[in-house]
Formats: sequence, C-alpha cells, structure tokens
Amino acid sequence: MNHDHPYDDAAREREWQAQERALDAERRGLDPAADDARTRRYRLLARALREPMPVALPADFAQRMAAQVAAAPARRRAADARIEYSLIGTLAAVMAVAAGVVVANYGSAWLPAFRSLLPPAGTPATGWLLALGGCVGTSWLLGLWHNHHIPASNQGV
Repeated sequence: MNHDHPYDDAAREREWQAQERALDAERRGLDPAADDARTRRYRLLARALREPMPVALPADFAQRMAAQVAAAPARRRAADARIEYSLIGTLAAVMAVAAGVVVANYGSAWLPAFRSLLPPAGTPATGWLLALGGCVGTSWLLGLWHNHHIPASNQGV
C-alpha cells in the first residue's frame, strides 16, 4: 500500500488501487485496450475531471432555472390535489356507507325524535325549508360546476 489512507476493508483497498492504476495509466497515455472494464471507467472519469469546466453559463441559464423551479411546485401541487381529492372522495363514500348502516340499524329508535322537530306537512314553514334546501343545493352544485369548468388561471378574474 503506497497511499496515505490505508483501508481496513479489502474491497475498498482494491477499489483504491484500481483508481490509482487508472489515473497512472491515463497520465502516462497508455493504450486503454489492455485495461479491464473497471480501469477503463476510472480512466474515463479521470479524463473528464482533467477537462476544464466551462467558464460561462448559457445566456438563458437563469430563465431556464426559473422556469424549472416554477414548474416543479405546480406539478407537485396538481399531483397533491389529485391525491387529496381522491382521499376526500373515498372518505365521503365511507362516511356515507357508515351513515347508511347506522340509520338502518338504529334509525327506528331516534328517527321519530328528529321527525318531531320538523314542521308538519302542508304548513308554510315546510315550503320555506324546501326552498332553502333547494337554494343551498343549487348554489353548491353551480359552484362545483364553475370550479370544474373554469381553468384555475381565470378564476380570479
């Protein structure tokens, strides 16, 4: 071992030696045909590291980086929104099934108490309650339709 960092692990030592052989062969300009695959890879790496780095960045580097940075969160937000909406939909379906099961099993005990809270059929309050329910439901459905059919970029206009 003729290097400053001796390794206790034999595999690391072999790797170090392969790197040193490749670097030495590259410095001396030996023919790479005689090298094994690992040494050829290390010689390629040594050659690439020996090349100077480009001094100047492309003219549109900042613009391209800004576009990449701006696009990444938008894609992530869209993916997060799809996951969130699917989870909310699944949760709503599970809750609806659970509510149906609860009403089917226990509804006969507590449903009459709720029925007594409602005004009797045929009174003016019944019509107003139905109108209120219809307005709330229509507004909710129109809001869903509007958000679904109008692109996000035009919603604030």
